[in-house]
Amino acid sequence: MGKFVMKEVASGVKFDLKAGNGEVIATSEVYTTEAACKKGIESVVKNAPVAGVEDQTVADVVAVKNPKFEVYQDKAGEFRFRLKATNGQVIATGEGYKAKASCLNGIESVKKNVVDAPIEK
Repeated sequence: MGKFVMKEVASGVKFDLKAGNGEVIATSEVYTTEAACKKGIESVVKNAPVAGVEDQTVADVVAVKNPKFEVYQDKAGEFRFRLKATNGQVIATGEGYKAKASCLNGIESVKKNVVDAPIEK
């Protein structure tokens, strides 16, 4: 089972979603308050399980309605994902993966691990 880990950073509060093995599978932006960070977690819990996947690495991108996971390639050529809420805001991002299949597995891991994930500080 996954868990959300909130932590204070120099400019505010952020969270990481960790899989059962302790690996970070998604991270948030930095929020100004703990309450805002908790709202971000709530949004991920609500949106991730129902989000579609929009693969932006193919020539004919099929647009997917929010909430959605966007799969894209960064400047280093790695595959990444970002989770967008129904309002279009990015609420979580994934690490870089060498293979697209690994990135897609990361998305499935997020969908699975947010369900009933406790919040730790």
